[in-house]
Amino acid sequence: MALAGRLRSSVPLLHKILRSDSVFTQRSIVERSPICSGIINAEFSRNYATAAPPTLPKEQRVPLPLTLFGVPGKYASALYVAAVKANILETIESELSDLVVACKKSTTFYQFMKDFSVPADVRQKAIEKITSEAKISDILKNFLLLLAQNGRLRHLELVAESFAELMMAHKGVVKAVVTTVIALPPQEEKELKETLQDILGSTNVILEQKIDPSILGGITVEFGMKLFDMSIKTRAKEMERFLREPVNFESFK
Repeated sequence: MALAGRLRSSVPLLHKILRSDSVFTQRSIVERSPICSGIINAEFSRNYATAAPPTLPKEQRVPLPLTLFGVPGKYASALYVAAVKANILETIESELSDLVVACKKSTTFYQFMKDFSVPADVRQKAIEKITSEAKISDILKNFLLLLAQNGRLRHLELVAESFAELMMAHKGVVKAVVTTVIALPPQEEKELKETLQDILGSTNVILEQKIDPSILGGITVEFGMKLFDMSIKTRAKEMERFLREPVNFESFK
């Protein structure tokens, strides 16, 4: 298959580019390089309100394994810090995951969390009643009350996703999102995973495949704050930009 051949040829190029420190440390170098023009910084920030939970005093801060942005990221980071201090990180991870699953199963509660018209005091009373009946840690109970008080219950699922990212980083697990127009053949997936494990020095690499016909062909690989883009869509845009630039005919004399 032609596409499989192109994907196979991309693996050694990915290996070569990822080994270049300058690619990720100097954006100007990336922009000038014809080979690396598709590599950009992929930010985690999302389009949410800027309100955030109170920050801890500097002397009490706990190092985060990963820096996240946006409302869900900030709340997840605050929960992570509290869990680390209480030495119940795995407990919070399990409780939060179970809570999200339970919320999805309850249509009424799921709609309640998303309803902007519910007053803050009603949200808090509802959470207090639910948490008093549920066997969850005090830290998660207080965290849910904080979300209710600040009108952020609707972000609970995204907060849980951000917390999961923190836990993966804490455990040394690297998640890479691979996007193609069709599913990667097993051998291609194996080669790509081995390449990332070699470059990142980690045997805990998880590949998530996404299908996106809009990239037209090729492959993109996103992990951490980095994006390796060899899609036909990006290359076509680069070619279009190049062709639109004015030509200096004096240089041909």
